[in-house]
Amino acid sequence: MKNPKKEIKDIDRQLSNSSLGIEHFFREMGQIYEASLSLPETDPSRKQLQHLPKLCAQLLFGGLPLELVDGEASNIPLRWISDVLSQLNDLMSPQNKILVVTVLGVQSTGKSTLLNTMFGVQFAVSSGRCTRGAFMLLIRINEDIKKELNCDFMVIIDTEGLKSPELAQLDNSHEHDNELATLVVGLSDVTIINISMENSTEMKDILKIVVHAFLRMTEVGKKPKCQFVHQNVSDVSAHEKNLRDRKLLMQQLNEMTQAAAKMEKKEENKNFTDVMEYSPDTGNCYIPGLWNGNPPMAPVNEGYSEAVYDLKKNIIHVLGSCESSAYDILEFTEWMKSLWNAVKHENFIFSFRNSLVADAYMKLCTEFNKWEWEFRQLMYTWVTDAETRIHNVGTVAGKSEISDLSECVKHLKSEASTILSEWETKLLENLARYFKQTEGHVYLVEEYKEVFATGAKSLRRQMQSSVFNQLTTAADIRNGMTELDRIKENHTQELEGRVRALIEKCQKKNIQMTEKELDEEFDKMWTETEKELSFKEMKFDDIYNIVTHQLREDVSQKGSYASKLLSQNRLQDCGLDPFIYTAEGFVKRWKDKWNKMRNVQSHTTTVQHFADCIIDHCKQLISDKMQRQNNYHDTHIQEILKVIDERLQNNQDVKIDIQFEVSLKQHICGFAARQFQKMHEDYIQANDPSRCLNQNKEKFRTDFKDVFHDRDQCQKKAEEFTRCCLKPAVEDFVYRSLGPDIIGDMLTNEQFSTRMSFQYSVLLDLLRQDDFENYWSYICFYEVYVKNWILDQIVERFSEESTMFEFEDRHVQSSIRIINAAVNKAKTEKSANLESFVKNVCQELGDKLVISQDAFGAFMILNNADQEQFAHWLTECVKDMAQVLQEEFNETDILMKLKDLRVKPQNELFTKLIGCGKQCPFCAAPCEAGGQEHSEHFASLHRPTALGRYRCSLSQKLDTDICSSLVITPDNTFRCGATNWESHHHKDYKAIFPDWKIPPDGSLEASDYWKYVLAKFNKKFAKAFKAEPADIPVTWNMITPQQAEESLKESFNIK
Repeated sequence: MKNPKKEIKDIDRQLSNSSLGIEHFFREMGQIYEASLSLPETDPSRKQLQHLPKLCAQLLFGGLPLELVDGEASNIPLRWISDVLSQLNDLMSPQNKILVVTVLGVQSTGKSTLLNTMFGVQFAVSSGRCTRGAFMLLIRINEDIKKELNCDFMVIIDTEGLKSPELAQLDNSHEHDNELATLVVGLSDVTIINISMENSTEMKDILKIVVHAFLRMTEVGKKPKCQFVHQNVSDVSAHEKNLRDRKLLMQQLNEMTQAAAKMEKKEENKNFTDVMEYSPDTGNCYIPGLWNGNPPMAPVNEGYSEAVYDLKKNIIHVLGSCESSAYDILEFTEWMKSLWNAVKHENFIFSFRNSLVADAYMKLCTEFNKWEWEFRQLMYTWVTDAETRIHNVGTVAGKSEISDLSECVKHLKSEASTILSEWETKLLENLARYFKQTEGHVYLVEEYKEVFATGAKSLRRQMQSSVFNQLTTAADIRNGMTELDRIKENHTQELEGRVRALIEKCQKKNIQMTEKELDEEFDKMWTETEKELSFKEMKFDDIYNIVTHQLREDVSQKGSYASKLLSQNRLQDCGLDPFIYTAEGFVKRWKDKWNKMRNVQSHTTTVQHFADCIIDHCKQLISDKMQRQNNYHDTHIQEILKVIDERLQNNQDVKIDIQFEVSLKQHICGFAARQFQKMHEDYIQANDPSRCLNQNKEKFRTDFKDVFHDRDQCQKKAEEFTRCCLKPAVEDFVYRSLGPDIIGDMLTNEQFSTRMSFQYSVLLDLLRQDDFENYWSYICFYEVYVKNWILDQIVERFSEESTMFEFEDRHVQSSIRIINAAVNKAKTEKSANLESFVKNVCQELGDKLVISQDAFGAFMILNNADQEQFAHWLTECVKDMAQVLQEEFNETDILMKLKDLRVKPQNELFTKLIGCGKQCPFCAAPCEAGGQEHSEHFASLHRPTALGRYRCSLSQKLDTDICSSLVITPDNTFRCGATNWESHHHKDYKAIFPDWKIPPDGSLEASDYWKYVLAKFNKKFAKAFKAEPADIPVTWNMITPQQAEESLKESFNIK
């Protein structure tokens, strides 16, 4: 024999390759089964093979190992494994909770032997035989250990050796090892790192691979535990004697963590303990060699079994102390599928998409939204009551404790601060409690804990600012009414005295006067009194000057040039015509013309669209304030300027200059000032003392005749008090309370529970309507479309009388109970006269109902009703009032009701569900990140960039690529307003859009949903975007609406 060693090696390899194990039969079963799935569902051959997964599951359940990773192809046959595990779940249910233990190590270091010894299983081992791929095996947990581990079964995964000689010659052998390590570490709860020979030279190589795998797991929310096993240690006391070596190992792990973190672009991880739970003292186990001497004649080393038993006890203890909950089989399957899909492609950290992570994030968002709504609902109710108390200060319904308006507001702000602080603490405690639970895989979303905590603090700040603003505005409006109320009260008292004098004069004549004669006497008295009363001419404030002052103060912070631009136009001349943006400077205008010639969206078009969105939003705010019919207040224009500033700051993607900002603010403030001037004048006219007095002329006349003829006024006055004082107050209370009711009801629907559910619902509705105009509006005018969509959902939900009737009736009945209680309490108190009786009633109602001072003053004029009879008739009238109100509510259209609500549900839901309102800079997909203040934006479902108006610069054809694949393409470039229309590499998009997180993954294609949309409306989108139609792949045209809907469900993890 020329080279006997080489020939022996070749023969050994041939023997190894020709060995037949049960995994080969399982593998054939899987391949036959997956091949049968390509046949039609009705094909007899396919039906004949449908039992194979169940058969394999029974064998796995019986204790045979299942090949998880094909050792020949280095692949997981996902469909086969998924169906086998699904059948296994049916066999195990409901006892289907599992924990996973995996072993990793260099080839031929006794990994399979270690597992066999530790768990009493039978992974195939023999001299020279090496595991290929990865095998999983199921072990039933004894009842006494079940409680400790909180699971029913343990899954053991044995893997092929890393750094194998067979693969070493291949260029990508390190990638294969990294993929395998990442997969098994990702699947396991505890990973055993098997290192042969103490302090061997191979240690660094294997640790590099392991560190990469653990680092990747931390990014997807998993922080596994590991045990380092040092085999073939000659000295059983090695653990005590190797403190120095353990410190050296820790140092090496830290160094490799930093190197791996740098490669994975996660340099915040400095130490190995940052990426996983590991203690040098308890995380290492030293095991002596299996044989005492040289096999095959050497006896087994008893110290090996003892050390392995100690390792097993330690692993069970580690598993029992896991904070994370055990998987069930189906969750394990989902995790495995997502993990493998991510492992197969580059940039694992960014491409990992898993339904368990998405589900955990969705649950977190749902819970946080519930807490947030409880907080908001409480504050809505509190503010409603606080405003009522402010409006009643100094009136008949005002409480006697605090009669000074400023003191009242100060007291309310202090009370609000206390409540807000308590709720902020409660939100943070709920969040901390949520992350301490073991169910729901909350550890997968641990990274978002701080984001939601920041969101809770931000919510408190926003609520405090909003509440304080509302209290200040209400107080200023009430303060403005005080002087008017005093003037009107004096005039009313003067007239009442004149009327009483006239009654006395007429009664002294001792003759029967006709109705005509009484009218003549009354008109004569009224005319004389009007001439004598000093009606001060009501002056109108110049709202233009006030708004100009506020605008000047706002703009002055931008510098002297901004102030100079502001002084070039009068506010009265602004906002009359539509706002038109034109680029300043020759270069910008030339670029705009060039882009228009090439049918590319110009910077001017982008800025114009941005300005139109801000203007529409501000006009809606102005309209809401106009509907309340209050007087103008400085907070109105301050709120609008604040909104403009926030929009400008939050849209850094659109490059704007100071000229644009000043001209936009002037335009909006000019329009606002015009509307607020009209609102102010209408308010002054409506509250003009002379006009108010003349409105009550006929009432004075009727009361004059009643008193003259000594008629019984009890029923009439009770009806009047109910109609003029109580009914408007109850109606106002209902409309102030309905908004939160509607919001709360809408939030119980799944589609409004989280931003992701909301996005899914909108997209599903678009698919079912299948109308290009709707898609066009959704993509190009996202906020407007979503607002209208929310309004449509509310109208559809509450067009049914029963739902709205329930809310209205509850508030009406609540008001009636309060009124009846107030009347009964006033009866028990001794009142000197009817006036004090009614005042007592009003004061009891002052916390809930706003009683009109004008209406009360008019009611008390010439009131000679009997107190007891009045109380009786008042109770009867209140009963009738409830029925009248319900009839009026039923006759009112839902849109009219929404218009009159104090809290607009469509606006509140929009603010809650739109989130930050950001859209992907490439495809315009909306951000779905939860929390009030998130640092990164992301979207579950990116679209072809054609829908973001991107096209090939040469052919002008719309682009069908998706953002996720573009951002890892080295040569692809993009141009937009944010880059000043200069070319920029997609892979460096973070330099332009640093707050967007787009998963760079070449495996991700546009979902079937958007493929279907673009394929169907390709020509229409091209025409709308002034581009050429995209080259649609043939397969896209074959997608059905049903497939598009399934794709949508998969993208948003809808079960």
